[in-house]
Amino acid sequence: MKTLSVFLTVGILIIACSGYTQQDKPRKFEVTKTEMEWKKELTPEQYTVTRLKGTERPYTGEYWDNHEKGKYQCICCKLDLFTSDTKFESGTGWPSFWNPINKQNVLVATDNSHGMTRDEVMCNRCGAHLGHVFDDGPKPTGKRYCMNSASLSFVKK
Repeated sequence: MKTLSVFLTVGILIIACSGYTQQDKPRKFEVTKTEMEWKKELTPEQYTVTRLKGTERPYTGEYWDNHEKGKYQCICCKLDLFTSDTKFESGTGWPSFWNPINKQNVLVATDNSHGMTRDEVMCNRCGAHLGHVFDDGPKPTGKRYCMNSASLSFVKK
């Protein structure tokens, strides 16, 4: 009796429970802290949004209707992210911007959570979840960086 051996090469893409693909994780960031350190520094809402990839309810965040001049920084590490010059009224209930201060200050990763595919925006210095970016924004970029107020601090000009 002959035995036939067959070897197959199979590629597997592992999807984490959060909906983020394994290729998007892990990454070492310049600013890293323990979960306890983050919890001491952030409010419960800020921690949930930035460290656990949560989302605040629309029209409830501190900055969705902010019209003052200034810049928006990461709440976790104070990296400059957006300015009031690129903020616009998106009608979504979250602060929205058509461009970051410097594209190298934000990191974009694939988010497959909640049964959809979106582009997550994170702080490139500390990995904080900021929100998502969409291709339905105004000119000149056509982008809508839809951010959570809980992930931002505002520095008035």
